[in-house]
Amino acid sequence: MCGRFNMTFDTGVKKLYTSLKINKVIDNPIDSRCVKAAETISIVRNVGEQRRVENATWWLLLDQTVNGFKPSKFTSFNTRYDKLNTPRSAGYQAYRSSRCVIAVKGFGETEFVNKKPIHYYDMAAESGGLILGGLCREWKHQTTGEIKLSCSVITLPPHPKLMKIHSKAMPLILTQESLLVDRWLNTQFNEVEQFEHLLQPNLPQNLIAHQIDKPMTYKTISESQLINHD
Repeated sequence: MCGRFNMTFDTGVKKLYTSLKINKVIDNPIDSRCVKAAETISIVRNVGEQRRVENATWWLLLDQTVNGFKPSKFTSFNTRYDKLNTPRSAGYQAYRSSRCVIAVKGFGETEFVNKKPIHYYDMAAESGGLILGGLCREWKHQTTGEIKLSCSVITLPPHPKLMKIHSKAMPLILTQESLLVDRWLNTQFNEVEQFEHLLQPNLPQNLIAHQIDKPMTYKTISESQLINHD
């Protein structure tokens, strides 16, 4: 999956936030048509008994600087499904104790051939929004005491229905069942073998896909395609 989200906070996404049973909003959710990797996105996580919307750097590994933090040189805006159970990997511990979800309107993909982009696509939920499965980490600055939150999106093998759009990977799109989301966000639930079935390519919702000219202008240059759920 490539690094951009459609985080437009429209009526459908607002309803999705309501369904997530959020008790307190610390930061207003990001409202942006195109957010890129290493930028700030809104995530939903549990803190104690409270479910919160918080802003996080979309890059799981951060390096401490003199006055704050910056994204690590190691690419970590995505966490591959096959690294989740590898000890010492960036997402191993987070997968067991600090999972999060990212509520979005949609996401973007870029297909590369020989490291050159050949097309750009944007995909969005046909109705409402999407809940993506992610990981998060807290970082504390040793000098200033600042607490910084970072996150990544879990990526799966490519889905057959999306191969012509992006042949490398797809994001983990969670079903919007409250029991599943509750368990996913439960920081005390570490029986991750219960999530094994989620780590296979799956489309729980219909998507609308269209080719765009480039990510920052997102001008549609093709007819919209309906991609039916599994």
